[in-house]
Amino acid sequence: MGKARIYITRKIPNSLLADYEKIFSVRMWEKEDERVPREVLLTEAKTADGILTVLTDQVDEELLSQAANLKVVANLAVGYDNIDLLAAKKHGVIVTNTPDVLSETTADLGFALLMATGRRVVEANEFIKNDRWKEWAPYLLAGTDIHHKTIGILGMGRIGEGIARRAKGFNMMVRYHNRTRKEAAERQLGAIYSSFDELLSNSDFIVSVVPLSKKTENIFNKQAFEKMKSSAIFINISRGGVVDEDALLQALKEGKIKAAGLDVFKEEPISSEHPLMGMPNVVCLPHIGSASEETRTAMINLCLNNLKGVLCGSGAITPID
Repeated sequence: MGKARIYITRKIPNSLLADYEKIFSVRMWEKEDERVPREVLLTEAKTADGILTVLTDQVDEELLSQAANLKVVANLAVGYDNIDLLAAKKHGVIVTNTPDVLSETTADLGFALLMATGRRVVEANEFIKNDRWKEWAPYLLAGTDIHHKTIGILGMGRIGEGIARRAKGFNMMVRYHNRTRKEAAERQLGAIYSSFDELLSNSDFIVSVVPLSKKTENIFNKQAFEKMKSSAIFINISRGGVVDEDALLQALKEGKIKAAGLDVFKEEPISSEHPLMGMPNVVCLPHIGSASEETRTAMINLCLNNLKGVLCGSGAITPID
């Protein structure tokens, strides 16, 4: 009997594969910054025992129905809206993700994006690059204070709690909305459970850390932005699909909210022509929430160990129920 075969949909460092190539037959898409073509993924899946996927790879009924040998899909992300879990269960395929290892790093990025947007850091950098700094002025690029403000967090999972901890260091009042109350977070962080409407109307900074689902798709719509303070700053580090981008653009143009910081978009990647990129009060990042060298390496190792656990019999480490 030959080695189990795994397919990896993005190029990762060969050094991370050394131990696994001893027990698996490994094939890998050799481009780091280009997604594997759908037809290639479908072809590779037909003979794979395990696949390491990223969030832009759609693992659906079409793929699963053709993958007769497939036993496990290890998704290089916490979110898994790119995977049809019902279809995977139907075909007996275990799906895993990478919780915990990226929570603190993503919270770092979320709070950095909040600060950069509130204090107009990127705009100020461009101001100098464009030789516009001629003299000091009292209100030159004056931004918004972060300390002692109210932060509203939609989605109080591990990342949400990480953001709340950082917010407490700035003496912020923490409000949150979640499917279920997090009483431990309330005790430890002084977080205040709020309805979604209360969160929108009472927060100075609103941070989305909620998973994308049918219930959360476009939850930040025209009505939501109209309920926010005109001074509010919106931050999204969850999934682009939770935001109606047309409504966000309109809210920014009409002054319904003050600014936005976005690490995710409905269709990725975006280009410099994207309407939100043209707004001076918007900071856009290329989906780098967990992008530190240490964390991405830990995420890849967890994926590989999930593949190994399922294919070698010890079981998945972080299966999605």
